[in-house]
Amino acid sequence: MLRPEVRAALGAVSTDHAWSLIQRFSTLRREHPRDVETAAGEIIGRLEKLGVPVTVHRPELYLSLPGVARIESGNRTFRAKPMAMSMATPGRTAPLLYIPNTQDPSLEEFFQRPPASNLDSMARGRIVVTEGFGMPGKVAHYEALGAVGIIAVNPGQNPHWGICTTVWGTPDLYDLPRKPAIPVVAVNHPDGQEIIKAAGRHEVGTIVADLEDGWYVSPIPVVKIPGTDEAEPFVLLHGHYDSWDVGVGDNAVGDGTMLEIARVLWQNRASLKRSVWIAWWPGHSTGRYAGSTWFADHYGQDLYRNCIAQVNCDSPGCRWATEYYDISWMSETEDFCKDVIREIAGKEARGERPFQAGDYSFNNIGISSYFMLLSTMSVEDRARKGYYAVGGCGANIAWHTEDDVMEIADRTILATDIKIYLAAVMEAANRTVAPFDFARTLAEFSGTLDKYQKAAGTAFSFDPARAAIASLAEAVTRLNTRGAALAAAPVGDPAVRRLNAAVRRLARYLVPVNFTTRPAFFHDHAETVLPLPDLAPALELPKATPSRTGFIRTHLTRGQNRFVAVLGDATAAVDSALA
Repeated sequence: MLRPEVRAALGAVSTDHAWSLIQRFSTLRREHPRDVETAAGEIIGRLEKLGVPVTVHRPELYLSLPGVARIESGNRTFRAKPMAMSMATPGRTAPLLYIPNTQDPSLEEFFQRPPASNLDSMARGRIVVTEGFGMPGKVAHYEALGAVGIIAVNPGQNPHWGICTTVWGTPDLYDLPRKPAIPVVAVNHPDGQEIIKAAGRHEVGTIVADLEDGWYVSPIPVVKIPGTDEAEPFVLLHGHYDSWDVGVGDNAVGDGTMLEIARVLWQNRASLKRSVWIAWWPGHSTGRYAGSTWFADHYGQDLYRNCIAQVNCDSPGCRWATEYYDISWMSETEDFCKDVIREIAGKEARGERPFQAGDYSFNNIGISSYFMLLSTMSVEDRARKGYYAVGGCGANIAWHTEDDVMEIADRTILATDIKIYLAAVMEAANRTVAPFDFARTLAEFSGTLDKYQKAAGTAFSFDPARAAIASLAEAVTRLNTRGAALAAAPVGDPAVRRLNAAVRRLARYLVPVNFTTRPAFFHDHAETVLPLPDLAPALELPKATPSRTGFIRTHLTRGQNRFVAVLGDATAAVDSALA
């Protein structure tokens, strides 16, 4: 399956340079901008020493830097970690209210708002204590109910750092009102149980939290390796280099991976058909993807016109991470990703719809995307170790704690993951026709509509949406047939260029309608976005009151109009490319 020039590039992979960077980062905290500046210098200096040209952008990003925190209740004091973008306070005192967490203890809990509780009406004026992580949906939910603070009881011995805002990147004027205005802190499980008992005794608690918010210059190193046949279209490989503490598994290993891929691709640039851009982001941890969002904002037109795919690199090469499942990929990229992983690792991979996370700052531009996390621990191994769900580090619960140190990295697994990322990037750049099948995407759309129609019953019909899918599916079939016929043609053939432009146009239409509610070049909230979100309110219809049903139908009518129009434009774009 892999092209000969890709196999040749894979043969040049070494872990030496990657491992050296990881070792250096294992000694360097990368939260505060002064430390991030040092880390950027390490990346830039190593690229320059390898002879790889690098451009360094120095934007000002809005960041939130957590300091120390504690909780006082009765005569006891508990260690805590303030969540980035929450409110600093010298002392917020209020009655404690325990609201049990009823969400599934999986990654879904990171992105969804909690279900309604009969205790919600008591939240106003209280400090809410609840299990889980202090993530955006949960914080927005309890703040809207009038809570004056939140204590998140984490499931392990170490509380986890994190960021609690629903705002994606530096806020714009639409986003700014959603920045949390209450203190939010995390505690470990044993301390959390004591605080829950204090809430049961109707005690008051005090949150003390130190955070520093403001605008900080934050370097963004970018490598651009030009394609020999087409320089304008490019694949974007990216990941963050800031971290909590020294963050070896999240994400020094990813930084080393990208360094090695930059080295190998630069050495093999004569065989690179289209361009590859590689970017290291600051502001991931303390700015909710502020670095990648800045890049999406300031390179929006380049991305819109020329980006073939975006590939996120986070937490590869971690210990015990021998399996490849729960991998983020959009439907059109699924077969391609599975093939690459099978070729390199000899594993059958399983994937899922990308969460609204992980520097996926390009959905509103409409870019086909794959990977976020890659290799992971087996379910059985996690169960034996008693591990709970976390958002990185190959499922090691050292994620976002002081324990994410050098022992989390695994050099053998890293070597495999570097090759997977390299093949997944270089193949996408070098295939005559981009290896994405939007028939898969349309099949996903049909499955989503089946679910929504079942919920809607006779209250609303999605027949126009189904007809639009059928028309586009016919056009995509013709596109795929033409692509197969051109597989051996030169990359610069005008027919090939038209076809690839049509593939990119399909993504520009279909990704936003499936992943976004806000306009192009703005950013959706850092919360769960349901498939075909404009049509998702159909799920409310079975339990809707008669008065609300009319509002839902109105919303669905407008959403279906958007969907049908977008798919109609996509069909026209394909027809034009095939004419």
